Amino acid sequence: MRYTTLPGTDIQISKLCLGTMTWGEQNTEAEGHAQLDYAVEQGINFIDTAELYSVPAKAETYGSTERIIGTWLNKRKKRDDLVIASKIAGPAEMSKHIRTGGYTKAEFKDAIHKSLKRLQTDYIDLYQLHWPERNTNYFGKLGYTHDSEERWEDNFAQILDDLNSFIQQGLIRHIGVSNETPYGLSRYLEEARKGKPKMISAQNPYNLLNRKDEIGMTEIMLREEVGYLAYSPLGFGTLSGKYIKGTDTEASRINRFPQYSRYSNDLAVQATQKYQEIADKHGLSLTQMALAFVTDRDFMMSNIIGATSMEQLKENIGSIDVQLSEAILEEIEAVHKAIPNPAP
Repeated sequence: MRYTTLPGTDIQISKLCLGTMTWGEQNTEAEGHAQLDYAVEQGINFIDTAELYSVPAKAETYGSTERIIGTWLNKRKKRDDLVIASKIAGPAEMSKHIRTGGYTKAEFKDAIHKSLKRLQTDYIDLYQLHWPERNTNYFGKLGYTHDSEERWEDNFAQILDDLNSFIQQGLIRHIGVSNETPYGLSRYLEEARKGKPKMISAQNPYNLLNRKDEIGMTEIMLREEVGYLAYSPLGFGTLSGKYIKGTDTEASRINRFPQYSRYSNDLAVQATQKYQEIADKHGLSLTQMALAFVTDRDFMMSNIIGATSMEQLKENIGSIDVQLSEAILEEIEAVHKAIPNPAP
């Protein structure tokens, strides 16, 4: 395993992070525990979850993933060698079964204490806002539609002040954002320069089919020393190649949840086929080529891998040892130039 440092701290995290959103829906508690055991044996010490999980979000499985991690932590009897990240759900249709009050101090208190209880831990290392509360574009939405009536400028400072109270209590150690835009991140950083706590990470979708954050977002992160956490590095499993090769099953995520069609449009399929050809040409699996590409970006802090089977998990973790040649990178870039960001 390879490691890096959580920005502004002395905390070492693995370059691969174990994603957990399928636990409690596509994976049982026993399977989640087995994945944790194997990942830690391979050197992964960074685990990402959220109160919203498992996915798709619904009242019946709310908090199930954190509970599965919690029972494993209780069984393991060792916590301080791990870095655990979680998230508070924002107000939205998909999370109305959780809370609707937005990012207020009362809502933070409710969310943090419930997550700590489910995780069976005294603290969360990295606490993230799952998506922006304000009107903006995220979750596959490219264009921004402005609402001239919305006033949100003062909320950045208030959110940091509220989160700081929980940092001071020792309940959370560091804070970050998720599904955030360059504007949102820059505003949080502007407030941090005034003495408020800094958002040290941004967890956004990033993969061969979605590199839109290279425009604007990554410059901010590199210059301001904010770590990038990539989720969906395989685009809901699309970049494993199984859907174009016909090796998918009824249990495969997109077949089971057809609403997740973000990476299945015609241009995305065309690009995936071209990336499969590059992988085949160089004797790699598309999975490992796609993951290695993400892991080795200069702005990448950690690549969040997820799996529904141990076979998938082993292949995903094995990607840490794959080094893409300049020839492969040039061929990838040629496809990207021809079909840029087909699934933003």
